[in-house]
Amino acid sequence: MAKKAMIERELKRQRLVAQYATKRAALKEIANDENLPMEERFKARLKLAKLPRNSSATRLHNRCQLTGRPKAYYRKLKMSRIMLRDLASNGQIPGMVKSSW
Repeated sequence: MAKKAMIERELKRQRLVAQYATKRAALKEIANDENLPMEERFKARLKLAKLPRNSSATRLHNRCQLTGRPKAYYRKLKMSRIMLRDLASNGQIPGMVKSSW
């Protein structure tokens, strides 16, 4: 089980990303528009830099929804390999059985 603080920090980042997504996208569009004057583009970059760092989507990290484990994460299932194996062994994931030969 991951530390509660790490899980909460990740949830806080997700909320910030959702909160600032439209503002960040608008500023990025202005900053990358070649047709606008250089001063206006520079001001947009400065405003973008003033936004909280954790509002950037690149700072998010995938975590297992059951345990909070950050490594060995399956995107499709939103869980770590350890929980996937446990649930499959207990028969809680339909259609998945432990292989043996």
